[in-house]
Formats: sequence, C-alpha cells, structure tokens
Amino acid sequence: MEILDIINEYWSYVLIVMLLFSALYFTIKTRGMQFTMIGEMIKELINSGKKNNTKENNSDKEKKTVSSFQAFAVSIASRVGTGNLAGVATAIAVGGPGAVFWMWVIALLGATNAFIESTLAQLYKVKGKDSFMGGPAYYIKYGIGNKLWANTFAVLITITFGLAYNSVQSNTIASAVNESIGLSPTIVGIILTIMSLAIICGSIQRISRFSEIVVPIMALSYIALAIVIIALNIAQIPAIIKLIVTEAFSIESTIGGGLGMAMLMGIKRGLFSNEAGEGSAPNVAATASVTHPVKQGLIQTLAVYTDTLIICTCTALIILCSGAFNSGADGIVLTQVAITHEIGPIGTHFVTIAIFLFAFTSIIGNYYYGETNIQFMTANKWALWIYRAAVGAMVMIGAIASLDLVWALADITMGMMTICNLAAILVLGKYAIILLNDYRSQRLKGYDPTYHSSTIPKIASKTRCWE
Repeated sequence: MEILDIINEYWSYVLIVMLLFSALYFTIKTRGMQFTMIGEMIKELINSGKKNNTKENNSDKEKKTVSSFQAFAVSIASRVGTGNLAGVATAIAVGGPGAVFWMWVIALLGATNAFIESTLAQLYKVKGKDSFMGGPAYYIKYGIGNKLWANTFAVLITITFGLAYNSVQSNTIASAVNESIGLSPTIVGIILTIMSLAIICGSIQRISRFSEIVVPIMALSYIALAIVIIALNIAQIPAIIKLIVTEAFSIESTIGGGLGMAMLMGIKRGLFSNEAGEGSAPNVAATASVTHPVKQGLIQTLAVYTDTLIICTCTALIILCSGAFNSGADGIVLTQVAITHEIGPIGTHFVTIAIFLFAFTSIIGNYYYGETNIQFMTANKWALWIYRAAVGAMVMIGAIASLDLVWALADITMGMMTICNLAAILVLGKYAIILLNDYRSQRLKGYDPTYHSSTIPKIASKTRCWE
C-alpha cells in the first residue's frame, strides 16, 4: 500500500492537470457545446430510442446491430455503479463535503472530453462480424498512425476495466451484502463470479439487451428514493449546498493537501464515476449505428450528466442530509448508514439491492471494454478466453480484498489509461470539431445530419465506415 500510495500521489497531479487542460481547451474550441446543446442531446437520445423500437429493427440484420440507445445504455451501465454509491461516499469521507463541488466541475467541464472521444470513436470505427468496433485504440492506430501507442492503450484499458475496476465493483457488492445480511464475502464472490461468466461469454448484443432493461430500472428506483429523502429534508438543502461550495474553497481544502484533498478526491472519484476522458465509453459509442458521428458524441455527453449531476448528486445529498459523513464509515457502508438513518433498517437492504444492480451491470460493461480491445490486438480466441478467466478471477479476488487495495489499484491504472487517451484526443480533436461544425450547419438548414468521408477529405483514406 505504501508503494501504491506513492505512485498514486504523482499520477494524480499529472492526471488532474491534463484532465482540466483538455476540458477547458475543448470547451473553448466547441463554443461550450456541453451547455448550449443539451436540447440536441436529449433530442438525439429520444430519436434513437424511438428507432430502436420500430418494426424495421425486427429483421435479423437489424438485431445484429447495436442501436444508439443501446450504446448509451451499455455506457451508462459501466458509468453508473460503484462510483455513484461508494465512490461518492469515499470522496466525502476523505475529502469532505467540498469534494462534491469538484465532482460537479469535472462533469461539467469534462463532458467535452466525452464528446470529443466518442465522436472520434464513431469517425474511426471499423466493421466487425456482428457490429461496429472502435475506441481509442482504433483512432490512435488509424488517426494518428501509431500502432505501439494504440496497443499500449488497449493493454491499459483491458487491465483497468476488466481487472482493476471489476475488483472494485465486486468488493463493493460483497461489503454491502455483508453489512446487510452478514453473508461471507467469499460466498458473495463465488456467486458473482458465476453470474458474471454466464453473461460475458455471450456477445455485445446480449450485453446491450441486458443493460437496456436493467439500467433504467435501477437508476429510476434509486433516483426516486433520493427524491423522497431530499423532499423530507428540503429545509436543509440550501444549507447543504452552501456547505459544499464553502468546503470546496476552505483553507484546509486549498492548502492543506497540495492541490487540496477536496479537489483531489472530487476529481478522481468523479472521473471514476463518469469516465469522461478516460477512453472507456468510446469503445461502446463506436458500436452504435448512426448517420453522423456527432450524434453518438452528443448522447455520450448526456450520459456524463446523467451519471454525475443526477445520480452522484443524489447520493451526496442523502449522505449530507443524514449527517453520517462524520460517522467514521467509508465506502458503500457510509451510504448504507446514511439511507438507514433516513428511512430505517430497510435502507441497508435497499442499498444492497441497488448496489448489486449498479455494480453488476458495471462488471458486464467493464468486461466489454477489455474484450473489444483484446480483439483489436489479436484474433486469437484463446486470448479472449484467458481474459474471461482473468475477469472471473479478479471478481473473486476483489470480493475478499481490502477496500484500500482495490481503490489504489483502480486509481493507478485509471490514471495511466486516461493520460494516454487525453494525449490522443488533443492530437485528433480538431476533426471532431470539424464534424461538430458540420452537424450544426446541417441542423440550421433543417436537415437530419448525415456524414460522408468526403466531408473531411484529408482523412478519408483513414476511415473505414463512412464511404
């Protein structure tokens, strides 16, 4: 842990500086699209949902494709998980209430990183057997032309999501179940491993259909509970908002810990939760079938808001309303304590069910990110089966490992892959901005935006799916 803490300290500063620089740079270059185009984001999501339910999508050919809405659901499945219930709690426990403010900041600014990376993933995607494939490894290879850089990212994301992040997810589920009903983490780990392997041995279509059903249910249920608790404590909300903002800029927060523990924990846990700029969501964004790359970029930007500004904020307000953040509890146990304080003993069991659904769908979504990058590196089927076995092993190990260990591993691998991806989108971001301007131009003329490789002639030979 001492070694991991030293590595984490250095990586954290580099990561945060790069993350904020790229977020501000793209906010300026896109003319604040994350603020001015929220209506377009919602419109594109609704349209993709409608198309997903039309009769023409019932053909065998259509069933093998991934709709824009399904891609949104899979990315939400990965984003919405431990970070929303346990990550927020850890950020508050370590960084104080001010950490919530910095989670909001990184979501609002970092949303442009999410837009750029997902748009690039669509631009440089390739045709797979049953669906499109793409992501940072693909746009680094075809856009930048650097195969070593592309393979480095592919290895990092496979380790981060398939192994490190999934150990965090299983650790959180095991802790919640143990707190709720006293079931041994070992038994929980075995059950989770079997369930995970049963689903991940399928395909992206199975994963997307599973997420499409489960994600809306779990998210709406949790939000509904949060609204009830917040409504019961409505008189406290103004004071809590003031506390969050005040603590974000307190002397202890800005000086005591270098960059400040509130800022550090808020940004790191915010990034873990919403993944904006990490390079993860583009892997599933690329699988969607759309007429213009920007459409999926807009939808993935909305996913960042859904994750952090809505679901993470719900958790934060519940914890702060209850006053439990000073109880000494941490992680998912803190969230359980807070909800139990508000609605009684049933709260612990509700959180257990919620975190199981949140974190289990994240395990499935995380697995897919690794799978698509292994397929990028090699066509050897044995490599995929070895990866599946490793995922199962890390789900088991995570369930019985310590909370500090799994979070430390996740932070290190997250930092490495995020820096690798941010460097790539800073190089290629100009093409996403050209696409955004093209999208806006077509919208102003009243068209449903479509893209053809001739729109950006200089990269026409580097793209594979837009002839």
